[in-house]
Amino acid sequence: MLPRTSPPPRVPTATSDEQRATEEACHTAVDKWLDEHGALARDSLSLSRASHVAFLNSGLRELPSGYCSLDASRPWICYWIIHSLEMLREPRADELEEDVVRFLASCQDPSGGFCGGPFPGQSPHLAPTYAAVNTLVTIGTESAYRAIDRESLRRFLLRMKTAEGGFTMHEDGEADVRGSYTALAVASLCNLWTDELVEGAAEFVASCQTYEGGIGATPGEEAHGGYTFCGLAAMVLLNRVELLRVPHMMDWLVRRQMAVHGGFQGRTNKLVDSCYSFWQGGAFPLIQSVLEARGELPETGVRSLFSTTGLFDYILTCSQSPQGGLRDKPGRGRDYYHTCYALSGYAVCAAEPPSPGSEGVPAHWPAAVDFVNPVYNVSAAKAAKALEYFCPS
Repeated sequence: MLPRTSPPPRVPTATSDEQRATEEACHTAVDKWLDEHGALARDSLSLSRASHVAFLNSGLRELPSGYCSLDASRPWICYWIIHSLEMLREPRADELEEDVVRFLASCQDPSGGFCGGPFPGQSPHLAPTYAAVNTLVTIGTESAYRAIDRESLRRFLLRMKTAEGGFTMHEDGEADVRGSYTALAVASLCNLWTDELVEGAAEFVASCQTYEGGIGATPGEEAHGGYTFCGLAAMVLLNRVELLRVPHMMDWLVRRQMAVHGGFQGRTNKLVDSCYSFWQGGAFPLIQSVLEARGELPETGVRSLFSTTGLFDYILTCSQSPQGGLRDKPGRGRDYYHTCYALSGYAVCAAEPPSPGSEGVPAHWPAAVDFVNPVYNVSAAKAAKALEYFCPS
């Protein structure tokens, strides 16, 4: 049994008060689940697939007015929804997919890259470029692939490159590890990899690893789950993981999984958040692949570097909204972002289940979700298909 709450701090603070309140909210959610399912609670743990699919489908044609603040993130909304439906193995109508392809094509700047909304009116940016490419790869049709103007995209990526080896997110924008990851992931999937593009990229990412072991946005900044995943995935793509202090990073990562409720926090002394199910949880299979290649995995029979049981429990009992969709934590509203990344974390867990018969395996595994390629966070099958299309041998 997990402890009810963390030990009380010697000096209570606003941070410790919020942590205790969050732990109690999580336990309330777990207690409700136990009351509803009794002795069979673990066997009944499952994704509420139908309600999640209904929530996701409701956002593809129209969105509530509250989403107007994400007007510059419309390719992201496409990605969060399409990728989530793909993980849930929900078929999509051909007409709908073609509408998404046409919309994303309208977001492409003639000078290269994708904007946060239809062009003209917005500027190309690496974040929506990554989201648009991942969405098109997930759709995986000839028209989706052909919607990517690879030549102008190549020029855009090179324009974003800095002398220090990083990438700015947009023209005259900030250069941080997000830029490195999104640029390199897109270049890898679309076969735009060149020596010129990657020169100095590994050294820039390595310079962002902090004394804690995680990776910050830029050199000297605090370690953060999102940047740690982006930096590690970028180094995997570059095949330069040896520049990172991997044991130090692994120590930081395992300490981000919360002892009380099993979910992940994004930074030291922060609250649990279901999106880090992927941003932190997705780093473990990358590290595991590195350790396996080096022959450095301990020969103990352990098949996971973190508690998949704990993360399963947090996602299934604390993150699922009764109305469909997933949320940050109990008491928060559902949204497409957290639905996508909670499901992505779930898929990472399902890819490396505990041994057969372990109480950590939900009864419905592995049928609930499709496997993802953790480097790109798209379906493993769709990533392989895109790489074959753009990188024919």
